[in-house]
Amino acid sequence: MESPGKFPYTRGIYRDMYRSRLWTMRQYAGFGSAEESNRRYRYLLSQGTTGLSVAFDLPTQIGLDPDHALAAGEVGRTGVSIASLADMRKLFDGIRLDEVSTSMTINSTAAVLLAFYVLVAREQGVDGRKLNGTIQNDILKEYIARGTQIYPPKPALRIVTDLFGWAASEVPEWNTISISGYHIREAGSTAVQEVAFTFANAIAYIEAAMAAGLDVDAFAPRLSFFFNAHADFLTEIAKFRAARRLYAKLMRERFGAKSERSWMLRFHTQTAGSSLTAQQPDVNVVRTTIEALAAVLGGTQSLHTNSRDEALGLPTEESAQLALRTQQVIAYESGVTSVPDPFGGSYYMEELTDRIEAEATGYLRRIDGMGGTLRAIETGFIQAEIQNAAYEYQREVEKGERVVVGVNRFQAEDRQDVPVFRIDPAMERTRVAEVRALRAGRDEATTRARLAALEAAARGTENLMPRIVDAAAAEATVGEISDTLRAVFGEYRER
Repeated sequence: MESPGKFPYTRGIYRDMYRSRLWTMRQYAGFGSAEESNRRYRYLLSQGTTGLSVAFDLPTQIGLDPDHALAAGEVGRTGVSIASLADMRKLFDGIRLDEVSTSMTINSTAAVLLAFYVLVAREQGVDGRKLNGTIQNDILKEYIARGTQIYPPKPALRIVTDLFGWAASEVPEWNTISISGYHIREAGSTAVQEVAFTFANAIAYIEAAMAAGLDVDAFAPRLSFFFNAHADFLTEIAKFRAARRLYAKLMRERFGAKSERSWMLRFHTQTAGSSLTAQQPDVNVVRTTIEALAAVLGGTQSLHTNSRDEALGLPTEESAQLALRTQQVIAYESGVTSVPDPFGGSYYMEELTDRIEAEATGYLRRIDGMGGTLRAIETGFIQAEIQNAAYEYQREVEKGERVVVGVNRFQAEDRQDVPVFRIDPAMERTRVAEVRALRAGRDEATTRARLAALEAAARGTENLMPRIVDAAAAEATVGEISDTLRAVFGEYRER
């Protein structure tokens, strides 16, 4: 039988796994203004979370400032509103960036938000080489499953690989991409499709980076992944084991990576938002516990547990605390951390692992036969496969063939009264005033000059990251930097 910590890492990427170090308890949070989110981060840290995870609002995700007409009604709603370096300062006020690991779920504007973060670290006197964290930076899954892309795929991939190259020297311990199967699964894919399409995207990123002249062993150890954990307990555990083995083989055999660190699949897991129900919200605590346990038994490196009230709104502080406590009970009371791979050797688990790997490999071969991931996205193949799986799932629920407790069986007559977190509408007006005041008070000539330099770089071939950092330091906003690149690259429109 394979050993944990040995190629192909089916049983875990480290020999001792959680016996020597627990996973990072990284609770995803962000809402309203930077000041409000900062208070939530401080609270989570005081309660024992071991890593921060930043949720950004939709305008920030698609490169719009709070005062843009299309941002109306969305500022600070699904995450924190960050438009400038000044906002990022407030977000991490009183939090030393060399003492915390931070993940930022941001894609189209990932380069801009990472620039803000690095600049705040410099202001704190923190060496970039000591920064530890992850930027999602996974643009391909936006075209497939989520929809917050800005630019067409080719220039978007250029920004991704430019960030890879820049970060290798500026923030060498930073994970420069978190290739996400989570959103693919949330869109309705199966477990097999989640693995297959995530790795199809990974292959495209690796090929693009190598085509840009980067050595695979120089950037591969900083690649990380982001998976979903559903309540189909044994399937989810097998999925993580199969993914590790498939990735190790891809990196060593397809891409010729020589370093063992390049073969290791490191991933964050979030419990399934799509599994949460507005009916009987307390039952979501049970679902999340099962899903979190599957992630731990599958060998995740970090974990977010969803809150019981997220089918109704953003989590309250009480619900966020309970979600964190769920992880802590698993870590310190369940006993499952005493064995690296408790299911290793189980006949059913080994067969299920083999089956998921084989089916995911079959998908990758089909995508290769089409001409690769970009072609599979352009023709709509991947999107159609996900949509068909989502349709089939919903059909089963509506016909009663798949039971969802509290939804199509075991309903309760009385609606559970759960407090719902609300965003103050005045916050949006405040954010609009703040960004306008920022523009009025900065050195406009310097800002414009640096945006012009960024535009010139985009029209050429130089790495865009130093120009983005310069513009951010001159108080250019997320919207202004994004608009500068829009002027060169255009915007993506689905066929």
